[in-house]
Amino acid sequence: MELTVTQENLNRALSAVGRVASTKTQLPILSNILLRTDGNRLLVAATNLEIASTQYIGAKVVKQGAITIPAKLMTEFIASLPKESIELKVVNDNLHIKCGTYTSTINGFIADEFPELPTINESSSIQYSIKTDDFKHAVSQTIINTSNDSTRPILTGVYWNSFEGQLYLAATDGYRLSERRLVETKSDVAAIIPTQTLSEVLRNITDDSTEIDILFDDTQVRFRINDAEIISRLIDGNFPNYRQLVPKASETTVTLNKNDFIRITKIAGLFARESGGSVTISADKEKGVLSVHSIASQFGENNSETSAKVSADGNITLNSRYLSEALSVIDCDEVEFRFSGKIAPCVLRSTQPDTDYYHIIMPLKS
Repeated sequence: MELTVTQENLNRALSAVGRVASTKTQLPILSNILLRTDGNRLLVAATNLEIASTQYIGAKVVKQGAITIPAKLMTEFIASLPKESIELKVVNDNLHIKCGTYTSTINGFIADEFPELPTINESSSIQYSIKTDDFKHAVSQTIINTSNDSTRPILTGVYWNSFEGQLYLAATDGYRLSERRLVETKSDVAAIIPTQTLSEVLRNITDDSTEIDILFDDTQVRFRINDAEIISRLIDGNFPNYRQLVPKASETTVTLNKNDFIRITKIAGLFARESGGSVTISADKEKGVLSVHSIASQFGENNSETSAKVSADGNITLNSRYLSEALSVIDCDEVEFRFSGKIAPCVLRSTQPDTDYYHIIMPLKS
């Protein structure tokens, strides 16, 4: 293999795929990156057998070929080079690199040992083209609720599902739940995409990306953004029937400015660190205020309040971090906060009539 590429393009591709290469593995080849020519392009790829990430970059190819090299060393070395043309040449399973006055040789491994990159049959897959802004927004609003508990793998991803002609994203860790309506669909979808996969896709979105092409088959999902591609296994299992958990009515409905709610929650959270983030929220209809109270036995206590439209008196105890994170991903100036007593789940959503997102938080025992 012999070719020339620009430092900027190679550095960008290595940085993107290098995150997928596994350093903790019984298969040493998985800590490598694959470099393989494809016509007048260079394929840069990595896989951990769960996710495969590939990038194509333009190249002046003199001789076709392939090699795998250690991901960490190659990524850090190329990132340190000046922004000039880089010559890559494979000789006896070693990669010779020349960039201006810099020359180096990295010991590689034959590409035949690298796992075969997964593929998806486009003709038999469910396909979507989604605007990158819509994708980023929907994923950001749901991914915060995925679980880290490996004993319940179905909760460690975002559930993409079709319902009444719409495609929804949903996630829960057992303590909170969110759902976002994304696009119309005529297909039946029920797929749990790992959090790590979606995080990688978000990192691959660039300023010039306008759409993401998504393909689902029975066991895999593929995301294509310009010349980048990520293929991942889906999480096997049945996601909980979360829609039955959504309260249909609430005793107390509070409407207030979102930024004011964020501020008083953040302030109360400072005093709630000793108590696991526990804050008590009280709604007062007569005064027209919502207050957040917290106590830190070592430092003191806090009570912050803001004006609000309140339908009925009530109070509930919540985790302040969960509440702050929920408010941070709701896009609006005014939010609706609904709850019923101290044990029923509360609902946060925009006051806009056709809002496409809601967020549920389970209360704490006060």
